[in-house]
Amino acid sequence: MEQPLEALTATPNKNIVLVGGGHAHALVLRSWRTEPAAGAHLTVINPSTTAPYTGMLPGYIAGHYRRDELDYDLQKLAQFAEGNLIVDKAIGIDRQTQTITLEKGPPVPYDICSINIGVTSVSNQLPGFSDHAVPAKPLGPLATRWTEFVHKWATRSDQPSVAIIGGGVAGCELAMAMSYRLRRDGHNPKVSVFDTSSILNEVGQAARRKLRIELTNLDIDIREHTNVDAITHDHLSFSHNGSNGQLQTDFIVGAAGAHPFQWISELGLATTNGFIDVGETLQTTTDPNIFAVGDCAHLTHAPRPKAGVFAVRQAPYLLKNIKATLQGAKLETFDPQTDYLKLVSLGKKSAGADKFGRFTKGGIVWQLKDRIDRKFMSRLEDLPTIEPSGP
Repeated sequence: MEQPLEALTATPNKNIVLVGGGHAHALVLRSWRTEPAAGAHLTVINPSTTAPYTGMLPGYIAGHYRRDELDYDLQKLAQFAEGNLIVDKAIGIDRQTQTITLEKGPPVPYDICSINIGVTSVSNQLPGFSDHAVPAKPLGPLATRWTEFVHKWATRSDQPSVAIIGGGVAGCELAMAMSYRLRRDGHNPKVSVFDTSSILNEVGQAARRKLRIELTNLDIDIREHTNVDAITHDHLSFSHNGSNGQLQTDFIVGAAGAHPFQWISELGLATTNGFIDVGETLQTTTDPNIFAVGDCAHLTHAPRPKAGVFAVRQAPYLLKNIKATLQGAKLETFDPQTDYLKLVSLGKKSAGADKFGRFTKGGIVWQLKDRIDRKFMSRLEDLPTIEPSGP
């Protein structure tokens, strides 16, 4: 049950406030009940009562998962942690008064704050983007808009045209998932991927070569070294090698890189390219009472790409270091791996695995990915029964 803010302000407990319902914070909520910090109260602030899981988005877009399977329940997790959820959007932090400014509600006091708000794919520099396209991140709006689009097209006989701006792994996964779903529904879609350089630069050569074949097999149009210059309600304008063109479009997704949310730049915290600088303990390099994890953070001691695997592995370190800060104890060091298993959905129930320069694909890889994703979600859904303490 959501605790009144007046009670939160009056309590003698230390206030631990988690800004954002990202993967790391969800796992902290999951573990807090069994590993609590004495004399501390936990609060999470998020714009909604649920948050989507990144790993299952391509499968949802392709039609392999239901919408409810994509989300985990922050309200349930907060209750399990004996904390509270404030459904609102954080828009600022006053480090002098140690309060978090909300879009609608009154400020929330904190003793220790952690930020895990992810990133956005919104391109404010691209004319027409905010009115006629949907960013790949945050994930919730994309999932909603895609569902509406699929339902709308179910009654149409003409063929849809979809464009993805950004040819990284995320953009290509979405392209394959969208092409598969529309073909499964009986359409012959035109799906195009635009990138200002070459596509799939995050993976090794073997993976890049084989993923290109998968894109070609789905008849996806790859437009490399091409700038998207403007978007209207029914087309996008592009330029390539000095020539200009237009493409008729019915659905446009922006997946060109990760951008920090604007309000982060107004906190007075050190940043790199707009992402919050944190050290090896996950504390910000500016303020030891503020932590940051996941995609919104920049690991100054070990820079890594934006990938959900790091947020998940940061969670136990974040929990331990929040408690250590409260207790005045030594904090632990988070040392991320240099390489990690990249699992790429291929539209149908098939996936590719890339690690150490080797790539393999097939249904068995999809089963592995599905098992990993469902295991993560089950950790957040199947909460243990805690026996009440005392009489």
